[in-house]
Amino acid sequence: MTLTADLRGLTPERLRGMRRGIERESLRVQPSHALALTPHPIALGAALTHPHITTDFSESQVELITGVHARAEDCIQELAELHQFVYRALGDERLWVNSMPCCLPVDESIPIGRYGSSHIGRAKAVYRAGLGHRYGRRMQMISGIHYNWSLPGLDNAAYFGLIRNFRRHSFVLLTLFGASPAVCSSFVEGREHGLQALSATQPGALILPHATSLRMGRLGYQSDAQSRLAVSYNCLDRYAESLQAALTEPYGPYERIGLRNLGGEYNQLSTSLLQIENEFYGTIRPKRVIRSGERPLHALRERGVEYVEVRCMDLNPFEDVGIGADTLRVLDLFLLHCLHTDSPPDSPEEIAAIARNQQLTATRGREVGLMLERGGQAVSLMTWAGEILTACEPLAQAVDAALGGEAYQQALAQAQQALRQPEGLPSARVLAATRTEDSFIRATGQMSDAIRERLLAQPLAPEVQQRLLLEAAASIAEQARVEAADTEPFEVFRQRYLDPHTLVC
Repeated sequence: MTLTADLRGLTPERLRGMRRGIERESLRVQPSHALALTPHPIALGAALTHPHITTDFSESQVELITGVHARAEDCIQELAELHQFVYRALGDERLWVNSMPCCLPVDESIPIGRYGSSHIGRAKAVYRAGLGHRYGRRMQMISGIHYNWSLPGLDNAAYFGLIRNFRRHSFVLLTLFGASPAVCSSFVEGREHGLQALSATQPGALILPHATSLRMGRLGYQSDAQSRLAVSYNCLDRYAESLQAALTEPYGPYERIGLRNLGGEYNQLSTSLLQIENEFYGTIRPKRVIRSGERPLHALRERGVEYVEVRCMDLNPFEDVGIGADTLRVLDLFLLHCLHTDSPPDSPEEIAAIARNQQLTATRGREVGLMLERGGQAVSLMTWAGEILTACEPLAQAVDAALGGEAYQQALAQAQQALRQPEGLPSARVLAATRTEDSFIRATGQMSDAIRERLLAQPLAPEVQQRLLLEAAASIAEQARVEAADTEPFEVFRQRYLDPHTLVC
């Protein structure tokens, strides 16, 4: 693990051009901390067309999306404003602050997202119905943070080198920022899970004592069907080829689900292994802003990678908006390290080892002496993670020199200290709170209530409130316009959108 050549390419101008944005998902829950089964509040606007407030899988799952920012603190500020606006529209509901869900009803009672009568709105709902049939609705109720990041002057090869190293080293982020070591038993009902009851008096709370992120383990966003995908990250062409096959070739188990049910309603968008590109799970994705009606894979092939989307971050219930500015700074440094470290091509053997390392870290990451695989050799997780953070030190100095101050060096030092004292890591703190309350639901519910009260107590600038009210109204009008513009049958739209020719340049 060596930094490539030197850091002369990371000029102050380029570092000042670093950009980031956040997508934060969270379940809406009732005061009792049961899942809110109400529709997405109309006061928040139309989920289909609002640029900053939408839903993820479920009507009950709010997603907040910031704009693109030059500074970490500005990104967090916008996210805080979105939270304040949303809480004021939710009435007595609150946002669930852990990545693992609250107590869930039976699958059929979990409401999938609805986006109106337009073709694109129907397609989004049908896609979610397909996810429910394929993986179960409960799995889709897991929430997290996605971090979108870019740096000027990077080409496709540089971004894919970054992605390969990120996949190799993402265990560091699970260790430092994982915050889902416990779960309500309703989430795994009817499944083999290997978890332990919190206590004899609380069998409804399940834990793993050294887990960091159950969300990123086998009980989280994992798919046995997708595990057969041999996706290469060695270049854009190879990546696109492997995804195209999954998007276009029928997959037997999903063919048996059928495109439609006996009543003629759609079960899923297609019978291929992936309905659309977003169904592919991973810790990080190459991304490009798409044009209206464009397929993401076509955009990547035609115009190249524009940014990366980091997908392995848990909600931190000790941060009012689920993540803090210092965490963003550590993410920036980690991504810069992945970019400027030698990144040899991956291989099927290494990809399998990466998957094993991720599972070990997710379920046992705080276990003293835990060993991972590196280049065919066993290495201590804590030793390896410490080496990576040490290698970030010159990057922190360079970013602080470019932006002014010492915020990046301080954030990195805090991360290094946390690694030396794992009892203070978010996953350990969540587990401690769960044990104190003898209940995952009660502990998380109390944190959710406290955050709601704090955010409602903070004043929201009148101009921000007015802007978001106008955006909500505009999104409703825009959805109506989109719906009025559709004239052809939905099936014609579906077939045209999923035509394999739309994936190529």
